Amino acid sequence: MAPSDSPAANVQPLSVQALHDKIIAGVVDVIDVRPPGARALAPFPYPHEVLDEASFPRLAALPRDLPIAFLCHHGNSSRRAAEHFLGLGFHDVYNVEGGIDAWSAEIDPKVPRY
Repeated sequence: MAPSDSPAANVQPLSVQALHDKIIAGVVDVIDVRPPGARALAPFPYPHEVLDEASFPRLAALPRDLPIAFLCHHGNSSRRAAEHFLGLGFHDVYNVEGGIDAWSAEIDPKVPRY
């Protein structure tokens, strides 16, 4: 099997329920890729990192085997960010399917939908 065919070589989809379970278990770091205005409208309620120009060098220097889950509004921007980090050599990379919108609908209705 070629390295690119390995499941670890692909961004893995992650439901918001699975993300919640991984957060509670302490086995994933969340990276929010939304712009500041969107983060202010609907803050993610658990500890997380923010991906922006200033934080990119620090995040790109994280251990390559660290499980990281990327979050955005609906899951499209986070997928692109996750693919980028996969290209940097990270191995355990997730995209939160449905983003913060799904989180609000399925996990925490206190998080505003926008």
